[in-house]
Amino acid sequence: MSQDGIDLQTSLGYLLKEASSALRVAMEEVLRPLGMSVTHYSCLELLAQRPGLSNSELARGAFVTRQSMNVLLQALERDGYVTRPAAPPVGKALPTRLTPLGRRSLEQATAAVRAVEVRMLSGLTGAEQAEAFRLLRGMVRSLRDG
Repeated sequence: MSQDGIDLQTSLGYLLKEASSALRVAMEEVLRPLGMSVTHYSCLELLAQRPGLSNSELARGAFVTRQSMNVLLQALERDGYVTRPAAPPVGKALPTRLTPLGRRSLEQATAAVRAVEVRMLSGLTGAEQAEAFRLLRGMVRSLRDG
């Protein structure tokens, strides 16, 4: 046990963090050869699902700061993965959209990330996978609503 009384071997929070870290490392390994990071991939995936998101919305969705997302978006725009208008159509937000190059890159990255997820779940039955999803969603809900 640690000084504050939490046994890291039996702490669910610590195990979730360890799982999250292992997943991120595995995703980075398959994304690196594609010239992407997890945040790069997350940004493209969010834009594919919800075209026109603002910098702030993308930052929240990818779990990074607005400043970090702005730097990433500038690089993605420079490299031809996304487009943003020179001036905002309404308000201050610059809606971002994927380009055809961004979509093709996302397709490759999605296949690589799915392979990591399949590997992560390979030791579980279908019923165990469904139960894991149910339990994790319940934990997230409890923390957000609590």
